[in-house]
Order: sequence, then C-alpha cells, then structure tokens
Amino acid sequence: MSLELISLENIQEFAHHYGYWAIFLGILLENLGIPLPGETVTLVGGFLAGSNELNYWLVLGDAVAGAAIGGTFGYWIGRLGGWNVLLQIGKLFRISEEKLLNIKAQFSENAVKAVFFGRFFALLRIFAAPLAGIADMSFGKFFVYNLAGASAWASVMVTLAFFAGKVVSLEQLVSWVSHFAIAALLILVALIVVPIWLESRQVKRAAGE
Repeated sequence: MSLELISLENIQEFAHHYGYWAIFLGILLENLGIPLPGETVTLVGGFLAGSNELNYWLVLGDAVAGAAIGGTFGYWIGRLGGWNVLLQIGKLFRISEEKLLNIKAQFSENAVKAVFFGRFFALLRIFAAPLAGIADMSFGKFFVYNLAGASAWASVMVTLAFFAGKVVSLEQLVSWVSHFAIAALLILVALIVVPIWLESRQVKRAAGE
C-alpha cells in the first residue's frame, strides 16, 4: 500500500476500529521500512486521547513500544545483512567500497545522535536504526539511545496532538508537523552535504595548484 492510498481519514477510521493496536502496529511497521505514516498515526492517537476516545498513557505507551521494537528489528536487519545490501547499492550507483567504508566510519562517529534525534526527521526515522546496525554500534548502546529517542519522540508527538488538537484541526496539525519534519531533514542534509562539497572543492583546488 502506498502513502498516497493512506489518507488521514483512513488512519482515523482504522484507529477508531482497532484503537491501541492500530497505533502500535502503525508505528512498528513504519520503523520496519514499510511505507506507513507512523508520525500521522501517532498524532491521530494523541488527538483521540485529547477527545477522550483513548487513554493518553496507553497511547503514549503504544507509541514508545512500537517505535522502540521497530527500531530494534531495524538494527538487527542492518547488523546481519545491511552491509552486503549497501555494497550492492554502491555498485549500482558506482560508489566504491572505500567511499562506503568512509561513510560507515563517519556515521559510526555520530550514531548515538542519529539514533536519538533521527526520529524527529522524515526518512531518517526509518533508516537510522539499520544504519546503526551496519555501523556496528554495540547493541547495548543502541538499546539505550533507541529507547530514549523513542520515548522523547512519542512524548512530543502524542502530547502535542493531545493539547493542540483541542484548538486546531487534526488536518492542520498533521500538515504542520509534516512540513516541519521535511524542512528539518533538508536543513540536516544541507549541514552534512555542504561542508563535504566545500572540502572536495578545496582538495581539487589544492591538487590543481
């Protein structure tokens, strides 16, 4: 099922019918890489809690559990087979293994930040855990920061929807959060890509001299 086929109305209807299971499974499956809008599912859960249709603490617990368990599965997928898949992708796009090893080393240095803060960025929420596994981050460290990140992200999303849903429509809230997540991702990419691009230009200039 593609993202286009999953409207906000579909998610609300699913949550009305299946309650806490819908929230847990929606977030879990998104973290496994299945194209489901887990962020929207979380906001819907918080909104329904704010309107007294669901219990706030159970929604929060579902969101934390779904994100943390999904992230753990993602980690082991990356740890056990992710590097071979990455090598195949590298060959497809003509990226050498040396460059991939360099990227792996750079990610390893920032794996803790990526696992904890990654949930607040579109797409990175899905890929941070597998990349942590590929980067050979210890499972103990991953477990701690994955759970902490899941708890922080779920608390913000559920609480935001719980209170903001009382003064703005759910549609508007989902739109604002989605735009923020995309904007944050673009800024993050710029902060990573621009310094690398500038450094490569300096190397080329030095080589030309």
